Amino acid sequence: MPTTTTSAPPVPPAPARPAAPAHGRGGEAASLTGIDAACRVLHLPTIRDRADELLAAAEREHASYASFLAEVLLAECDDRDERRRVRRVREAGFPRTKRLEDFDFTANDTVNPATIATLTAGTWVGAGSPVCLIGDSGTGKSHLLIGLGIAAAEAGYRVRYVLASRLVNELAEAENDQTLSKVIARYGRVDLLCLDELGYLGLDRRGAELLFQVLTEREERNAIAVASNEPFSGWTKTFTDPRLCTAIVDRLTFAGHIIETGTTSYRLAHTRAHQDHPTQNRTRP
Repeated sequence: MPTTTTSAPPVPPAPARPAAPAHGRGGEAASLTGIDAACRVLHLPTIRDRADELLAAAEREHASYASFLAEVLLAECDDRDERRRVRRVREAGFPRTKRLEDFDFTANDTVNPATIATLTAGTWVGAGSPVCLIGDSGTGKSHLLIGLGIAAAEAGYRVRYVLASRLVNELAEAENDQTLSKVIARYGRVDLLCLDELGYLGLDRRGAELLFQVLTEREERNAIAVASNEPFSGWTKTFTDPRLCTAIVDRLTFAGHIIETGTTSYRLAHTRAHQDHPTQNRTRP
């Protein structure tokens, strides 16, 4: 029988190597051109953009080759980390930017600054612990929730922000499309799930069960932060099945942090103060 030979798949060509810089007259310009070309091939945008600046600084400081190389590489690493932080915050889906350092603790002395400072470190996210923010509307729950989420995203964690009602609707649609397990797994993979406005709308039994599945998927593995306008005793308005409500509260409070933001609306007080003193403009929670 004739022997059939199978040809090997073609190997894609390697990126062209930038030409070595010339010496002598015009050597510096050629070197910069070589740096630019090499940085494009190696995907080093910071070095390419800042080459002139870094070279000038090295010449002024009479830096050694080793220190110059270290400075160049660290500049690229720092900028890459910053781009990564920005991307994580953007991918989290926050509706607006609210940072913890902008929270006005003098306007709401119910919130302990030391507690928030401890949470800012993010160790609770790595430990998979829950955080519950409980308080009336206008007391700064969403500000703290978003601020904790942004701090976690900038620390390198994968974060997802979502309204409780929107999450339940997404789960219900996924169930109809027979993709529920994929959606639950996707929410289960993020390091921190920020669930806002839990308790504003009542859920039917199926909606509560779907939300319970997400919480169970994350239990004691990945962290969750919840903001609710209802105390735990009032969660039966949202989860009408008492046994299911108890199970959900148990999962959101076990080994977690409970922060009460009080009952006095900062937004209302701010509006009244602004009407009395139009020039006053302070950052609200």
